[in-house]
Amino acid sequence: MTTIRQRRVEKGTEVAEDQPSEEKNVKPDGKILSDHTGGKLWNILSVTVGGIVAISLGLLTSVYVATLHENDLWFSNIKEVEREISFRTECGLYYSYYKQMIQAASIQQGLHGLVYDNKTESVRTINILERMNVYQEVFLSILYRILPIQQYLEPVYFYIYTLFGLQAVYVIALYVTSWLLSGTWLSGLLAACWYVTNRIDTTRVEFTIPLRENWALPFFAVQIAAITYLLRTHLQPVRERWTLTAVFIATFLFSLTWQFNQFMMLIQALALFILDCFDMLPTAKVTWLYIIQISGLLLVCVLQFFNSMILGSLLISFNASVLIARTIQKNLKKGSLLNRLGKLILHVLLVLCLTLLINKFIKKILNLESDEHIFKFLKAKFGFGATRDFDANLYLCEEAFGLLPLNTFSRLSDTLLFYVYVFVLFLMTVAAVIVAFRNLSGSNQVQFMEKMEECTITLKPDAAYNLMHTVLFGCLALSTMRMKYLWTSHMCVFASFGLCSTEVWKLILKCIHLYTSQRTHVIKYSIPIITLLYISYKFWPGIMDELSELREFYDPDTVELMNWINNAEMPLQRLPQTYQHLFRSNTPNTAVFAGSMQLLAGVKLCTGRTLTNHPHYEDKNLRERTKQIYQIYAKRSPEDVYRILRSFGTDYVILEDSICYERRHSRGCRLRDLLDVANGHIMDGLGENEPDLKPSLYPRFCEEIKKNLPSYTIHFTRVFQNKTFHVYKLAKHK
Repeated sequence: MTTIRQRRVEKGTEVAEDQPSEEKNVKPDGKILSDHTGGKLWNILSVTVGGIVAISLGLLTSVYVATLHENDLWFSNIKEVEREISFRTECGLYYSYYKQMIQAASIQQGLHGLVYDNKTESVRTINILERMNVYQEVFLSILYRILPIQQYLEPVYFYIYTLFGLQAVYVIALYVTSWLLSGTWLSGLLAACWYVTNRIDTTRVEFTIPLRENWALPFFAVQIAAITYLLRTHLQPVRERWTLTAVFIATFLFSLTWQFNQFMMLIQALALFILDCFDMLPTAKVTWLYIIQISGLLLVCVLQFFNSMILGSLLISFNASVLIARTIQKNLKKGSLLNRLGKLILHVLLVLCLTLLINKFIKKILNLESDEHIFKFLKAKFGFGATRDFDANLYLCEEAFGLLPLNTFSRLSDTLLFYVYVFVLFLMTVAAVIVAFRNLSGSNQVQFMEKMEECTITLKPDAAYNLMHTVLFGCLALSTMRMKYLWTSHMCVFASFGLCSTEVWKLILKCIHLYTSQRTHVIKYSIPIITLLYISYKFWPGIMDELSELREFYDPDTVELMNWINNAEMPLQRLPQTYQHLFRSNTPNTAVFAGSMQLLAGVKLCTGRTLTNHPHYEDKNLRERTKQIYQIYAKRSPEDVYRILRSFGTDYVILEDSICYERRHSRGCRLRDLLDVANGHIMDGLGENEPDLKPSLYPRFCEEIKKNLPSYTIHFTRVFQNKTFHVYKLAKHK
């Protein structure tokens, strides 16, 4: 299958001990020439077959997640409003801009509406293209308008099929990365199969389609594949230039499509920095990667109208600091072990100090506070002092931002992925430590080199980078569950590479004195094939059952609410006669709605009404505004709540019983508890309170307003209610 490719590797690594190959190659031997031609043909055949398998697996994965989405919601049969409601929380907000561009009279008017948007945040005009990463929605809407597909494909299907199509790109990129590392496409096949069978932990695209990470992660995977190829030794200059271009394009697209790009690439930059310090990567290529990261991010900054959060990112400060520190410190990679360790410690300290100074300087000039909530959250999360900050606690109490649950590892172990991953990670880490020590010591002793030979083989630059990548992103995933999708997908790549790697099996067999070339090849192919057979046998029936399981979207209360806001026909017979005339009143297109961030995203998408707040939380003013709006769930007087809501131009406020009487979180993490603590009030229910918290002078607003007391009805009139939602219209007398 790939024996010719593998034979080439063996000649490169064992030429000194097997035969004088250079002398043999220069002989005009017809048989050698014939073998060379046959090898090239076999190599072309292998690449062709491997490529077809990669594309087929990518397309099958795309169809698989699309089918799961259809089966779960019956998406093709439900109404348009139900389709839109299925885009929960921030997903609905992002999709609303795609819908807005589609419905605009022209592309120019659509873009103008985004640049001068006054419906996303009431009494305020914001630039959506600056604030949010929605260029993908803009591009897709323009593409839909100019292509002759309107009569064949609805806009929503064009959107979701594009996202499912990106899953094909994602799987192909993972496949190619594993193939490049191991030298056999069997490794890519195993990586793709692990990705699919561990779908619960590798992707959530089928139920959070418009989420930014579903756009970004396929491009991130392409970037990793390109970096893996770039770090190959003896790469031709032309190929190196094309690969650098591919890295830049993938980095740019990744940065353009996700607001958290700077933090992910900072981890990537740390991986490059660590490996460069230990002389495991070519310095020139590492420098190019630093420059590509900075230039890609700056280009996104320009497209986002010089978004200050990008300019003040730690990534730009860190990469600039590394490049400056290199020019200050010379001969970092020369000298004895102690000498180099001393230089290395000074270098790390210099880079850290420069990073903090540059970042502080930029933020001071730009008066940047957009990302302060992230650092408050990190400070509290890692135990650097408790906090009453509402925004930090809002993140801390969300399961997605907590530690990775232990049951994740049991699921990953069912497919053997976690066992193989730990096995390969252990071997590679040991090799990395030894190689790093050798590089720092600078020893040229023959005996030492002979002992280290096998470790050198197993830790080529591309393998070293992927090792550090998986370690750092593994730490991120362990600390923050939401980020596990960055790790688990790469886990599939890394584990399959180790299982199919000649170098790994050679190292193991040499350690137990059983190494032969033939035995290595047998193990290299037989164990992955056995693993694939096991996965197929165990999980194929489950996948078929999953594909045959049919469900249907069902959220009648939210549908009823959206229909009422849009003034559509709705069932009134179960409501008191005295209230029915209220339900037939209009909510004007210019009406401003207040409520929870998650619900208001759906209100904007389904009704086009103006919002007071929304789930895109990367703005200090919006965070403060959201905290103020959420006083509807705190212990505040009706006059205070009315004044706050009217200050944001609110016409209607939506109260949710699921928040007012929340039971999903434990005491101390319910939204009403976070508000009570932030306001200095004692929390509801049995349990301890901090000594300086005091009882509130007022009852909880969301509970008390339902009693229709005069002090409330003078400001608020109930105009809609069902089992979940209560809508109140604000009086205009003040």
